[in-house]
Amino acid sequence: MASTDFSRTISTPAQHHTFERSGALFARVHIDLILLLLIVLLACCGLLILYSGSGQDIGVVKRQAIHFALGGVAMLVAAQIPPRAYQLIAPWALAFGSLLLIGVLVAGVGAKGAQRWLDLPGALPRFQPSELVKLALPLAVAWFMASRPVPPRFRDLIQALAIIMIPTVLILKQPDLGTSILISTSGLLVLFFAGMSWALIGSMIAIVTALAPVMWFFVMHAYQKQRVLTFLNPESDPLGSGWNIIQSKTAIGSGGLHGKGFLQGTQSQLEFLPESHTDFIIAVLAEEQGLIGVCLLLTLYTLIILRCLYISSRCETLFGRLLSGSMSVTFFIYVFVNIGMVSGILPVVGVPLPLVSYGGTSVISLLLGFGLIMSMYTHRQKK
Repeated sequence: MASTDFSRTISTPAQHHTFERSGALFARVHIDLILLLLIVLLACCGLLILYSGSGQDIGVVKRQAIHFALGGVAMLVAAQIPPRAYQLIAPWALAFGSLLLIGVLVAGVGAKGAQRWLDLPGALPRFQPSELVKLALPLAVAWFMASRPVPPRFRDLIQALAIIMIPTVLILKQPDLGTSILISTSGLLVLFFAGMSWALIGSMIAIVTALAPVMWFFVMHAYQKQRVLTFLNPESDPLGSGWNIIQSKTAIGSGGLHGKGFLQGTQSQLEFLPESHTDFIIAVLAEEQGLIGVCLLLTLYTLIILRCLYISSRCETLFGRLLSGSMSVTFFIYVFVNIGMVSGILPVVGVPLPLVSYGGTSVISLLLGFGLIMSMYTHRQKK
C-alpha cells in the first residue's frame, strides 16, 4: 500500500503506528489518505488566495468553503460506490447530461454573451451542466471501450468518437469553445489510454488542422476570433480586448521572485486585474508571493497529478485504468490551460484554476472526480 510506503518516512515508532492506523481507517472507507491530504492542502491554499483575489471579501471565502464541504461529501460518497456500479450508470449519466445541455439551449440562463447555466433552487442556484458532462463523458467512453478489445478497432473508434461529439457539439452551441475542447479532450484521452495508434492520432491532428479555416469562418463567433487575435497581439487594443492579458502579465512580472507580500498586490487590490477571484487568480498569487509562491502551488498540483496517475496504474480493471487515467491527465490540462492563458502563452478561454478559482459547480465536480478515482483504486480485491 502507498500509505505504508509513505509511513516509513515517519521517524518515531509511535508516529509510524499512528499513520498506519489512520491509513487503514481511511482504506476501510475507500479514501486514499495521501490524495486526500494533498487535496485538503490545496483547498486551504486556494481559500487564502481567494481571500486576497476577492478583495478580502469574507463572504466569497465562506461560500467557497461551503462548496468545498459539499464537494468533500460528494467525494466521500462517490468513493464508496464500486466501479461496477459506475459501469452500469455510465451511459445513463451521459444521456442525462446531454439532456441538461439541451435544456440549457432551450431555457438556459445567459451571462456575458453565453447561455451556459440552468437556474436551480437551493445552495447552487446556478448550475452549469457542462461540469457534470466533464465527468459523464470520460465515464461513458471508458465504459464503452472497456467492453471492446484493445487496442481499439477502427469501427469502435468511430462509435467512441460519435459518443464524444454529441456533448461537444451541444456545448459548442452555448457557445463555449474552450469547455467543448477540454471536454472532448477528456474523451479522447480515454481512447489514447486504450491504445489508439499514433498513426490515427496524427491523422486526427491533420484533419483538425485542415478544418481550422472552416472553423474560423463558419463556426467561431466574433468574440472567439477576437480572443485569438488578442492572444497574437494584445497591444493592438490595450484598453479593450487586450486589457485582461496585459494587466495579468503586469501582475505576474511585478511579483518578481519573492512577491510583494500577502494582500499587498497593487494590480489586484486596486482592481486593475480583471476576474481576479476566478480565471486570473494565479496572477494574484504571482504578484503577492512571486515565483516562489507559484512554484510551490505548481508543486502541489504536480503531487496530486502524480498520485492520481499512480492510482490509475494500480487499478485492477481496464475500465478503472481508462477512467482514472483520463481524469488525471484532464486535471493537468485544466491547470496548464489556465496558467497558460493567464501568462499569455494560450488564448483566453475562460477556464478556472482547479480548486483555487471561485466556483461552486466546478469545485464540486472536481472533488466528485477525485472520488471516482479513489473508488477505482480502493475497491481492489485484497490479496
